[in-house]
Amino acid sequence: MRNFSCTALAAFILTLYIQAQAKAAEDYPAAVKAVVEQRCMVCHGCYDAPCQLKLDAWAGLQRGANKTKVYDGTRLLTANLTRLFEDAQTTEQWRDKDFYPVLPEGESDINVISGMLQLKRDHPLPRTEQLPDSFDFNLDRDQQCPQPDEFDRFAQDFPLWGMPYGFPGLQQEEHDTLTDWLNGGAQGVATAAPSAKLLDAVARWESFLNGPSLKQQLMSRYIYEHLFIGNLYFSELPANTGYFKLVRSRTPPGQPVDIIATRRPYDSPGKGPFFYRLSPMKFSVLDKRHMPYAINEARMRRWQSLFIDAPYTVSELPSYKTNIASNPFVVFREMPVKSRYRFMLDEAQFTIMGYIKGPVCRGQVALNVINDHFWVMFTDPDNVDPDHDANFLAAKSDKLRLPSGKSNLLISLVEWKTFSRDQLDFLEAKADFIDQRLATDDLRIDMDIIWDGEGHNDNAALTVFRHLDSATVVKGFVGQQPKTAWVIDYSLLERIHYLLVAGFDVYGNVGHQLETRLYMDFLRMEGEQNFLMLLPRDQRVALRDFWYRGASEDTKNYVLGDSAAFDRETDIVFTTDDPKGELLHRLQDRLPRADAARYNKVHSAFDRLNTLTGKPFSLMPEVSFVDVLDGRGEHQIFTIVHNSGHSNNAQIFNEDERRIPEEDYLTVVRGFIGSYPNIFFQLPERDLPAFVKTIEGMRSEQDYARLVSSYGVRRTAPWFWKLSDTFHQHYRDNHPIEAGLFDLNRYENR
Repeated sequence: MRNFSCTALAAFILTLYIQAQAKAAEDYPAAVKAVVEQRCMVCHGCYDAPCQLKLDAWAGLQRGANKTKVYDGTRLLTANLTRLFEDAQTTEQWRDKDFYPVLPEGESDINVISGMLQLKRDHPLPRTEQLPDSFDFNLDRDQQCPQPDEFDRFAQDFPLWGMPYGFPGLQQEEHDTLTDWLNGGAQGVATAAPSAKLLDAVARWESFLNGPSLKQQLMSRYIYEHLFIGNLYFSELPANTGYFKLVRSRTPPGQPVDIIATRRPYDSPGKGPFFYRLSPMKFSVLDKRHMPYAINEARMRRWQSLFIDAPYTVSELPSYKTNIASNPFVVFREMPVKSRYRFMLDEAQFTIMGYIKGPVCRGQVALNVINDHFWVMFTDPDNVDPDHDANFLAAKSDKLRLPSGKSNLLISLVEWKTFSRDQLDFLEAKADFIDQRLATDDLRIDMDIIWDGEGHNDNAALTVFRHLDSATVVKGFVGQQPKTAWVIDYSLLERIHYLLVAGFDVYGNVGHQLETRLYMDFLRMEGEQNFLMLLPRDQRVALRDFWYRGASEDTKNYVLGDSAAFDRETDIVFTTDDPKGELLHRLQDRLPRADAARYNKVHSAFDRLNTLTGKPFSLMPEVSFVDVLDGRGEHQIFTIVHNSGHSNNAQIFNEDERRIPEEDYLTVVRGFIGSYPNIFFQLPERDLPAFVKTIEGMRSEQDYARLVSSYGVRRTAPWFWKLSDTFHQHYRDNHPIEAGLFDLNRYENR
């Protein structure tokens, strides 16, 4: 990187550039955007948009569609990158990547989008509760992606498949707004020019991130590799300022951003100079990918303290060779461990959310490595001598090697053996290291090991929910006490990030995806073992065996196995015969806002559902949004989350064979949890007791169908879109920073 000094001249040039960029940038017209967001983006957003038709940006509509699926767990070869705004910039470049138009182009006057809307107009949904089997809502369905010259045949073969697919058509006014705009050329409009305060904030941050010293350059590399996935916003500026992406650019501040598009954030940026830039986010906000991260003066001072003022020396900048760059314990070995750890802990929910909302989370095989519901806490960075810890991690960096993403299937299976041996070696060394610390540094295995958020940081306690093939992470301990819990230390948190966020390639081949899934097994088990250390020694193995019923002895060896055993007795004094439950309860009282009042204060009618376990709940979908109307017609919004019981999560396939429906339970929360609702319920408050009783009494699929007929909102309901809008508006009104558009691709037809 070259140094950039934010002189008055540079600031003036930057102002001219961003103002010119704003005039040239194009977006949907406001009236059109409102319809596209609420009716189109809720299915056509992100990597899993059907036919890669991403409508979350006007440029995505111009780009068009592609018949190749991004999510393909069977491909043998790595796919070409097709990230909007990164891997091509012009329509012509996208045509070279096999994207075809959905709007009139060249000599063709066929408008596929208008045709899809009119097809729904001409052939509305059948007046039935459930749609016929001719509708395929499977996420891995064979997609129909007609090119312009194929549209007439498509309309003949699938007359009911107009847009929005499998949902009611648009209202007349909405239909007219879209079709008039589409038939008029679908022109974009310029975005608003940025304010002087925004320009000044961008200039100040880009100056900070492009400092000349080795310390500054290493700091910026670390920050970029952790925040590249985030939606950064200036929390001290008005809320409508928008979000920014932290990118690497060939051009310095003051010039147009020229993104260096690499497959992974730690890949080499090339031989020339590069700069860290804040690029305005051009997409609408989708909840499934939205990871807001506040930047402000306090944040800059914090990073200055952690990375610049801290007493350490950077002798040279690390290499970008893959075998080095993919291992953060090698790349950042000269940076204090405590600084790195505190950086991630400051926004621990964001750090964990990276693998929850990042592209890895799409797909059941990717997520069946975790339980449906578990609590997460962290070790205290002040409880470990940073010098000792840094030396230990540096010495064991070869055992902390992560998959590089270059593997084919055969190599992955061979590599897994190596990773397996390395993990056991690391766990053995870690146990020995802790024993030494206990003997020499007066370290105690008690509650003080757990980070308490300095008494105020509500990132200290988190809850993760898995919804079959998606997941959610929220602050606080939500729901009834889960079967398992994780205690995450620095090395584990760093490996989770580099495995599932920085190092995961959604375009990768089956070998890469399998390797990632298998390695995550090790990380889950390490987090569980860290938690077991806090419990009485004579109860650890029994609890582990309950978590891993049916798993092989080789698998169990990674949790309290002979080579990885930690035999020191806990220093926590327990007073009940349920130490796990007692420990979780005491942590819930100790950690800041772990009571999760935002979620846990629900209507009293739901109290029983939050305490029961049983097979009836196995009939419930993964995520249900519930609108309860009080006597004044006010909306009370709740989410019912279905948590599935499993004998273990240590196997990649045949999950159904490990299901234990009798151990299923529900978590009912106030507000929203989950980006992919499977069903909407709407009912008056007076009917809430009967609604809950019906759920408790379900015994068959027919019982569930009656529940939906009485209280649910099926795909065919004429008021479906009105309720969808209500949920979105409620989210925006109550949580404007985190709110995004929900995804309806998983909405059921039962």
